[in-house]
Parts: sequence; C-alpha cells; structure tokens
Amino acid sequence: MTKITIKLLDVVALTSDLPEYNLYRGQVGTVVELLADGAAFEVEFSDRNGRTYESVGLRPEQIMVLHFEPPSPDSVPEMVTA
Repeated sequence: MTKITIKLLDVVALTSDLPEYNLYRGQVGTVVELLADGAAFEVEFSDRNGRTYESVGLRPEQIMVLHFEPPSPDSVPEMVTA
C-alpha cells in the first residue's frame, strides 16, 4: 500500500484516543505545521466557531487524512494495494 503524504492544511482525524489532551478517536483537526522534516505534525483542533481548543504535535500513525472528493483516475493506483 502506498503511503499517503500528509501536507500542511490537510484535514485529519485522530486514529487513537489522547485523553491527556481531552481528544478522542475521530476528532477532526487541521495540520498547521510540519515538524521534524515531516516526521510529526502540529494539529489544531477548533470548535464550530473557529476557536482553537487544542493544538498538539502528533505522529503520522496517530492521524489519517480525510478526503472530501472522489479520487481522480490518476490517483487510484496509488490508493490500491498491489
């Protein structure tokens, strides 16, 4: 399976609970900074009014990129396992 590259301003969801930050699997945030040359990411979590309630550094395995459109025909091979 091809690894999806996480980029600045990607919308992501937590894949695990972080009770020490009062964050739980499925909560949605935005990548606001790339850390350690892309080995970690600062993710900002905001309420419905756009007020940030938490900003935390996360590893790639703690988040997944959300997609709001179907993949283009050109991107399908990279999303399918060989």
